[in-house]
Amino acid sequence: MDITIHTSFLPHTDPEESLAFYRDVLGFEVRNDVDTGTMRWITVGPAGQPGTSILLAPPAVDPGITDDERRTIAEMMAKGTYGWILLATPDLDGTFEKIQASDAEVVQEPTEQPYGMRDCAFRDPAGNLVRIQELR
Repeated sequence: MDITIHTSFLPHTDPEESLAFYRDVLGFEVRNDVDTGTMRWITVGPAGQPGTSILLAPPAVDPGITDDERRTIAEMMAKGTYGWILLATPDLDGTFEKIQASDAEVVQEPTEQPYGMRDCAFRDPAGNLVRIQELR
């Protein structure tokens, strides 16, 4: 079997704020930006990795989701417990400094974890946890 990760999903609450974070702060390329007038889907990805993307999309747009489920998703996003992603970089300290300078909410400074990984964490504008590991 030959399977790759093509696109993963993160919700956004403000497309312009999310676009600014992923494009301007993290340096991702904008691959697609679709505005239907009522919803906006933005696909971004790391430069040099055209086969891997993140779809930033409005949460709970599936017509099968109930109003109660939409409220639960909104509450979880507000707490930062709904969406998250794990990224990696060879320069964790430099990456941390650049993201910290952007006003992103710092969740954890670079830390050596007991499971053998050094990482840091931020929240994106929608509250999603963005954890960044150091490549060794």
